[in-house]
Amino acid sequence: MNLHRVTAALIDDLRPLRFGPPITHVYNPLEYAGKSYKKYLKLYGAQPKEVVLVGMNPGPWGMAQTGVPFGEVQSVRDWMGIEAPVGSPPAIHPKRPVQGFACGRSEVSGKRLWGWASRSFGTPERFFARFFVANYCPLIFYEESGKNRTPDSLRVAEKRPLFAACDLALRRTVEWLKPDHVVGIGTFAEARAREALGGLDVAIGRISHPSPANPKANRGWEPLIAKEFASRGIRS
Repeated sequence: MNLHRVTAALIDDLRPLRFGPPITHVYNPLEYAGKSYKKYLKLYGAQPKEVVLVGMNPGPWGMAQTGVPFGEVQSVRDWMGIEAPVGSPPAIHPKRPVQGFACGRSEVSGKRLWGWASRSFGTPERFFARFFVANYCPLIFYEESGKNRTPDSLRVAEKRPLFAACDLALRRTVEWLKPDHVVGIGTFAEARAREALGGLDVAIGRISHPSPANPKANRGWEPLIAKEFASRGIRS
């Protein structure tokens, strides 16, 4: 199953799911920003890969705007060469607008991740020849205050069908890309990868998350992950 079909099946699996208070709004960029995500897959989703990097779920100023994982606007548009019309979720949180590629905010995690890729590999073609970046869960969950509620903090009854759908999509993604390594960006993504990919011949590990909420990342994320990749035998 190629990545376009994996995505379509995941969208279908997620569409009937419902999430209660304190969540008031749920965005799925795979739907309203699907044109740019399809470009991402077309340009950079060829098989095989050496490493699949897996994030948790979209950020409000990254994938929520561009449809690309960790999709800080400038990195997606100017480095990857991806820009496409972006629609709107069914209901917009007043504090979390979707402006697409016109968004003037920069997502720190995405800027750090794609900045590292650009500085380390030069061109996106060189990076994506070996690496692919995916998000485990494509949904964004907002509370009334605008706070982003992460998938791990959902109710058990809400997590169960969500994780089942996302586990299946991740497993299909890895079966398609045939990587040697699946690397979670943070502990949650690593844990879900271990659960979803049981029985597959792939090495699973993690690197530190580039979020500014991670003190270690703020002290120098690139040298930190260089050591973490090296410990797994991955050239970065």
